[in-house]
Amino acid sequence: MGDRLKGKVAVVTGAGGGIGRGEAMALASEGAKVVVNDLGGAVDGTGGSASAADKVVAEIKQMGGEAVANYDSVTTLAGGENIIKTAVDTFGKLDILVNNAGILRDKMVFNMTEEEWDLVQKVHLYGHFFATKFACILFRQQRSGRIINTSSGAGLGSTFGQANYGAAKEGIVGLTRQVARDMGRYGVTCNAIRPNAGTRMTLSDELKAAWKKAGREAAVVAMEKNDPNDIAPLVVWLASDDSAHVNGRTFFVQTGLVALYSEPVHEKALVKVGGWTIDELFNFMPSTLAAGLVNPAPPKQE
Repeated sequence: MGDRLKGKVAVVTGAGGGIGRGEAMALASEGAKVVVNDLGGAVDGTGGSASAADKVVAEIKQMGGEAVANYDSVTTLAGGENIIKTAVDTFGKLDILVNNAGILRDKMVFNMTEEEWDLVQKVHLYGHFFATKFACILFRQQRSGRIINTSSGAGLGSTFGQANYGAAKEGIVGLTRQVARDMGRYGVTCNAIRPNAGTRMTLSDELKAAWKKAGREAAVVAMEKNDPNDIAPLVVWLASDDSAHVNGRTFFVQTGLVALYSEPVHEKALVKVGGWTIDELFNFMPSTLAAGLVNPAPPKQE
């Protein structure tokens, strides 16, 4: 047991398995008291069980740490409030929030239902907001706090059949930047990670079949080598006092690799006095802004 987070209290949502479990265990290993939140549902968000969160709590206690389980869903405002309330009621305060809970409802966009779209937004994007809102009420009062959000490479176009998931995950990056700006004045930081690890979500039978159909079996093999526990060390650092100067940034992390993403900037620009006309843009775009651009997903012959 270390002491880098001694005296701190952390909440980790979706901590009953995979990346969330590793984060909860790592935070506890450095002295943090942890609220292990998990609804205990399936990958698609259905069902529920207390056993997942209870098991992680037992593991933390077995190694000498302090933890308590919470089974609320992140998809409601009341659930987000109660998750944060569990930390205050049990340990007297909150210092760290790790938003990690997630589900999948993968479909090609032309086959996706309204329910499949909405539920993924609720768990990922709404879930991040609901927990963050109530954590920030406390953080503003105490003028300190750490928030670590969980995005994904899916929003960068690295997967397929995940329009709902990718949209939610990119929304989380925007939420991260805005919360960082709003809460920085109160001594709070908000950063995001794009983890890459082999979990029940990324290595489901359905996803394996999809990767195989696309001729990308190598992606599955590579994913299987990325241990979800290897995500946690970066989260511990971002949760510590040492990272106070890092705010509103996004990191990639997998086994053996941590990378900092650049922030969006203008690559090049067309400038004139007054507005551009349709004719002018048809004339100038091909040789300027659009020059050299390549369609990453060109049409295929039937």
